[in-house]
Amino acid sequence: MSLTETPAAAPLPRTPLDDAVPAALDPAAVAELRGRVHGPVYVAGDDGMAAEVAAWNLAVTHTPAVAVGATCAADVAAAVSFAAAHGLPVAVQATGHGPVRNADGALMITTRRMQGVAVDPARRTARVEAGVKWQKVVAAAAEHGLAGLCGSSSDVGVVGYTLGGGLGPLGRRHGFAADAVVSVEIVTADGVLRTVCAETEPELFWAVRGGKGNFGVVTALEFELFRVPALVAGGLFFAGRDAAAVLHAYRAWAPTLPEEVGTSVAVLRLPPVEELPPPLRGQTVVHLRYVYAGEDPELGTALVAPMQAAGEVLLGGVGPMPTTALDAVHMDPTDPMPGWEKGMLLAELTEETVDAFLAAAGPDVQVPLVMAEIRQMGGALARPARVPDAVPGRGAAWSVFVIGPMVPELAEVVPAVGRGVLAALAPWAAPGGMVNFLGDVSGPEEVLAAWDPASAERLLAVKRAVDPDDVFSTGYALRGRGA
Repeated sequence: MSLTETPAAAPLPRTPLDDAVPAALDPAAVAELRGRVHGPVYVAGDDGMAAEVAAWNLAVTHTPAVAVGATCAADVAAAVSFAAAHGLPVAVQATGHGPVRNADGALMITTRRMQGVAVDPARRTARVEAGVKWQKVVAAAAEHGLAGLCGSSSDVGVVGYTLGGGLGPLGRRHGFAADAVVSVEIVTADGVLRTVCAETEPELFWAVRGGKGNFGVVTALEFELFRVPALVAGGLFFAGRDAAAVLHAYRAWAPTLPEEVGTSVAVLRLPPVEELPPPLRGQTVVHLRYVYAGEDPELGTALVAPMQAAGEVLLGGVGPMPTTALDAVHMDPTDPMPGWEKGMLLAELTEETVDAFLAAAGPDVQVPLVMAEIRQMGGALARPARVPDAVPGRGAAWSVFVIGPMVPELAEVVPAVGRGVLAALAPWAAPGGMVNFLGDVSGPEEVLAAWDPASAERLLAVKRAVDPDDVFSTGYALRGRGA
């Protein structure tokens, strides 16, 4: 299956999260909603509904009862108020990159029309509206010699990524994207737009930074930007036959690096398509990703040297790079595709861990996975945010993430294989999980298990306070009622 093909996707299996019941909608009430919002409003069966709610992840086909194409915070407030009045759960989508389930029977708010970006170079901050992708922020910040804490792909929406923590290539140097948030503009279940910060509503501010979309619809974020004096970055594609040597070298090398360096290594199974360079077409390779964001570019170049001799390099290189080119490090796909994904955290990466990873997902195993990645954590990712937030997983040393194509002929196989890879690494697991990497979850209990018990109870207390009726019960949902 080509990464650039878009075959009919297999739906993600239903779970207890998919319990929304469509309500009968009064046409007069829908007409009133249309009169209150500036963007389009669709109901089930309308022409344009499918296009409005289409997700980047083609494994998800949304069938909401109502869709509101929000253009501003007032539109969002009107939509949330309508949903609460009519007993509809609320779902939100900017780009639809995640593996969340069908928002069946819900009111879906699409935010992609909300495109405001304002950079304050004096304060080194950016205010970003709900529909903005990272690529727009990266470009605007770079004009002032600044950078935001983008992920491996700038094609992803800023708000959803940040609310789930936000683990990017600059993370070991500057922390999670959520750690940099200064204030949040959010519409809560009562339809009220609030500006939330550490001084105004500290508990909600703590919860929303890491608690994903459980507490309302975030219409804008303000967050810190950072200076990156010298960026040395790139990637090396090693021949698959050298996977063991490369991964064992990586295991020994990565812990020696300063926190100015972010790294990951992935086994990639690449399709035989012309879009790829000839050395990579149809190959299973090991991809080392490397980002140095420090003061000394010569040091940044020297630090990666030990890995360049770890195996046969088919393609790639490391060198000076502008922040606007960071997508070239991971080379994530940009075309929509159907995907199944899931992650876990590791406390350690031993020789036995690497052997288990290779036995489950290495080049010598026939598995239908596009990627199996090990990403280095630690550094600023291990320290509490300056203003504490709900981002879990800080105690882990490594993150593991697997992705497979969720096409009909593999709909049962890919999840089983992916979970099998993670199960093989269970002896080295760290507690909790990264919210953005939870992937396919069985229900609210699995979501809540991402946090330690004290943080989980604190999140539920905030949920009960601001959303007692579980208006926001789609996606990675917690439960306010009966919790």
